[in-house]
Amino acid sequence: MPEEIARYYKHYVKVMGLQKNFRENTYITSVSRLYRDQDDDDSQDGDISTKHLQIEKSKFIKRNWEIRGYQRIADGSHVPFCLFAENVALATGTLDSPAHLEVEGEDFPFVFHSMPEFGATISKGKLRGKVDPVLIVGSGLTAADAVLCAYNNNIPVIHVFRRRVTDPSLIFKQLPKKLYPEYHKVYHMMCTQSYSVDSNLLSDYTSFPEHHVLSFKSDMKCILQSVSGLKKIFKLSAAVVLIGSHPNLSFLKEQGCYLGHNSNQPITCKGNPVEIDAYTYECVKETSLFALGPLVGDNFVRFLKGGALGVTHCLATRQKKKQHLFVEQGGGDGIA
Repeated sequence: MPEEIARYYKHYVKVMGLQKNFRENTYITSVSRLYRDQDDDDSQDGDISTKHLQIEKSKFIKRNWEIRGYQRIADGSHVPFCLFAENVALATGTLDSPAHLEVEGEDFPFVFHSMPEFGATISKGKLRGKVDPVLIVGSGLTAADAVLCAYNNNIPVIHVFRRRVTDPSLIFKQLPKKLYPEYHKVYHMMCTQSYSVDSNLLSDYTSFPEHHVLSFKSDMKCILQSVSGLKKIFKLSAAVVLIGSHPNLSFLKEQGCYLGHNSNQPITCKGNPVEIDAYTYECVKETSLFALGPLVGDNFVRFLKGGALGVTHCLATRQKKKQHLFVEQGGGDGIA
């Protein structure tokens, strides 16, 4: 379960003594290239022609990154910092800006757009004993997490998604049943407990394949519409819209757009991920900048597709080459 994975990561950091490598409560405001002259002696007098300046600029070598931001301390104040790095790895995920349906009433307080919001509401007992169902919109793993969360807390669920349950692109079809039984349980319910005009809502879970939300109303009702145009109205205790999200890369130039496969579009997990080398995970358009996880389309941590391993292997290989060169040039003990 996701909670177990999260506990494992925290436990791993503690057991391996890695706390010193982490800076909590930090917010990055800028990640930018540092351009340094290859040879400081090249600079002559200040009166240089534009053409000469361009030639000199082409000799600059991109060496390090400058990272600026601030850390929030216990009293709530912000302490700014600036550090330099030879390499930077982008592993921010894409949960910063949840996608919206862009329908009427979506800003009502009973409509949530993130799993943490919904989980906190359940933890506080705000939905305990409610007769009206929770509406969950989406057919991905986050939506499945929300279904499991509600189901395990005995909260009835209306599950709405646009695709057919037989759609081969559904994420559930990519997961081995033995490794991910909880998600296949959700998928089984999606297939076998779907709504029909001949029956009422089921007591625990009802799916609505090939449906979408038309609007939310102030009296906590929602209007659904099927692919055939049939409309239905339901009273809710809450709604959770989990149809994807977008990263916030405002700390990079051009919001990071230039790193994508399509540099004219924002970075998204599915439509326009960061373009990387398949083996090193280094950005194609920016050397010494790496990206992994949802930013490059690997949107599920338990797939273990090797992003972190790919980056680490690349950096370790380059470090060994540097040390070898250092020794060859008479660099003492060879530690660069």
